[in-house]
Amino acid sequence: MHPETTPAEGVLDEAVSVFLELRPRLFGIAYRVLGSAVEAEDVVQEVWLRWQKADRATVVSPVAFLSSATTRLAINVAQSARVRRETYIGPWLPEPIDTSSDPQVGAQRAEALELALLLVLEKLTPTERAAYVLREAFDYAYAEIAEMLHLTVVNVRKIVSRARKHLTAEQRESVDVAEHRRLLEAFVAAAQRGDIASLEAMLAPGAVSLSDGNGIRGAARVPVFGRARVANLSTAFPRFWGQVEVRPVQANGRSGVLLYRDGRPSTFMTIAASGEGIHRVMWVFNPSKIAAFLGSPSRYETVLGA
Repeated sequence: MHPETTPAEGVLDEAVSVFLELRPRLFGIAYRVLGSAVEAEDVVQEVWLRWQKADRATVVSPVAFLSSATTRLAINVAQSARVRRETYIGPWLPEPIDTSSDPQVGAQRAEALELALLLVLEKLTPTERAAYVLREAFDYAYAEIAEMLHLTVVNVRKIVSRARKHLTAEQRESVDVAEHRRLLEAFVAAAQRGDIASLEAMLAPGAVSLSDGNGIRGAARVPVFGRARVANLSTAFPRFWGQVEVRPVQANGRSGVLLYRDGRPSTFMTIAASGEGIHRVMWVFNPSKIAAFLGSPSRYETVLGA
């Protein structure tokens, strides 16, 4: 402690230090539960306020206290978010986040981070999602998760097992990062050329294109299914490939592209692919989600507010 620092200031400095160390993990938990970087940031900020007000002298494990507070708040927000999303116009996709600064967003591994898996996680209840995320992405013990969620260990084991089975049935095994990047680059190049045959050859049976625009003009308001329809849509969607600049980005641990029109970022696009080919093409047009993606690197330099 600095000679001029009072005991109270020293305690607060320690509280700040502990929180900053754990902040990436807390954001990682909240983001995976919510699928929204903006909502996750709000949760983390609220946890910081609670950490300031807590009787920290009685806290045995700061990581348990903060993880628990983050998880319960994220579940509450997820429950209300479900209601709000019922009025969303067209397909809803998770907010992509720039992971070039922190590829694992505070996790011990990049589990439950890909956009396609986050989308499948939406089909779970918020509590199921939280239990799965805590176990699979952050390797918390079942007993720790049970305490956070106010459930029995037996219940938590059942919830995680049920979530795994559900996701296994819904989610195809992803290609590795290098193959994903190769497929994305080839897909974008073929779309720019208007090469329908090459696009269809890259697409898996049952391929789907999802456009998140919340009613914005030009974004398809329903999912588009089938190789031929997805290929045709991709050559003109976004329209006039020749008028956009394509910039590669890293999003959710995978490759994506950000499309600039008239010098302004307008569209984010990525794919999900398995051994059968590209099975999901995802477009984000929603301006607020594009803004959140562009602002996400600043999270790592964020200074805590009051």
